[in-house]
Amino acid sequence: MSNHQVTVTARMKVKQGLEDRFKQELQTVIATTRSENGCINYDLHQSVDNPSLFMLHENWISKDILEQHLEMPYIKALSEKAAEFLVEPPEVLLWQQVVHNG
Repeated sequence: MSNHQVTVTARMKVKQGLEDRFKQELQTVIATTRSENGCINYDLHQSVDNPSLFMLHENWISKDILEQHLEMPYIKALSEKAAEFLVEPPEVLLWQQVVHNG
């Protein structure tokens, strides 16, 4: 799988009242990540029904490139701040597309 495109979903439950600060914290990380080599998209979503629930939806050209991203200093710094914002550890899943359009 290391040479195939990989999709990541990360579901995060933010402490009530910290939603806006969380979004601000991620703005710089999102902009920097989107400029990384091999990043196809890196998008933050907020639940319509529960404003404390967020999801990152990412696509990378390969799992190897994703692993390089996870070693970036700003990603490690964000991970260290997770307990400040999150109710529980994020639920991170890796996906591989099995049916293609076209």
